Amino acid sequence: METNGEALRPTAQQALAALAETEQIRASTTALSATPWPRWFTATLALYTAAVPPVYGGTLAESEWLLPKAAWGVILIAMTAAYGALFAVAAANWRKKTGVALRFDVLPKRVTLPLAVGLPAVLLGSAFVFRATGEPLWLFAASVTGAAVTLAFHLVFVRLHRKTA
Repeated sequence: METNGEALRPTAQQALAALAETEQIRASTTALSATPWPRWFTATLALYTAAVPPVYGGTLAESEWLLPKAAWGVILIAMTAAYGALFAVAAANWRKKTGVALRFDVLPKRVTLPLAVGLPAVLLGSAFVFRATGEPLWLFAASVTGAAVTLAFHLVFVRLHRKTA
């Protein structure tokens, strides 16, 4: 803005206020992007996680276990497709509601790294143990563990959001 040919410069106080406002907007955006999943998607994710070990175990079983192997394969593909579609819906609804994409990079690595390594090891490892032992208890223990870890991760996500909001 110019007045009488001279450019207006903000005072030091105005500049500090503008910087503080910028920092507040940045913190608000970070908190918004760390907001938890919708509850329906959290429940869907927990159910999906709980279903992975028995379904994967059924595909790896040496002989038919409860269903033919082809049926287990179809179920696994259908579950994965449904999960992908629901994830896309949750992400689109979240972006429409908040203007911010769902992000994982705002979560602390000390939480996400063990989850990213440990959960697949438990879920898929139980199917291999089931194949070796023939004992389905491993699959159901992994299902319960996976669902509990998924819900606990969501609660950590909620706590992080509340802390930054």
